[in-house]
Amino acid sequence: MHWLNEPKSWQRTGGVLQVETDPGTDFWRVTSYGYVRDSGHLYGELITGDLDIDVVIRGRFHSQYDQAGIMLRADERVWLKAGVEVFGGKPRLSTVVTVGYSSWMIADLPADAAEVLLSVERREEAVQVRYATPGREPELCALVYLPPDREMLAGVMCAAPEGEGFTVAFHDLRIERRE
Repeated sequence: MHWLNEPKSWQRTGGVLQVETDPGTDFWRVTSYGYVRDSGHLYGELITGDLDIDVVIRGRFHSQYDQAGIMLRADERVWLKAGVEVFGGKPRLSTVVTVGYSSWMIADLPADAAEVLLSVERREEAVQVRYATPGREPELCALVYLPPDREMLAGVMCAAPEGEGFTVAFHDLRIERRE
């Protein structure tokens, strides 16, 4: 496991990775805003082919666009991030798929969602994103395309584009290659 854009403060103890996000960090490409940002924090491993990733996210999100979740990244132009992101004053479920340009989808999370379980499954060109909150069954929230047979840095990501940074804990991270 290694970092892309290692944060100043982080620790991994047992099954928990805790990160203090650096301010001014993000992953985004062009669409609507006109800028490219590739400064968010990503902790993962390089995997080619099919894979599964699961993680439980608990964060102290507070500023617009504070975000944490799972990321699959081939390079700065081809990637997917999915997780929790603050938009309009409350945490939402967010998925961004980027193949040259970023496309963003958001959905409401239950008001009592103190933690979110995320699962990403990649099979050839298809990537499925599922989420669950405590006491609820996992739900499909996105089915997206990523180019097949590209090596991906697969793991967890976080960023604080507009705020001063925040603390997030990733629990029980599991990254599994599939044959």
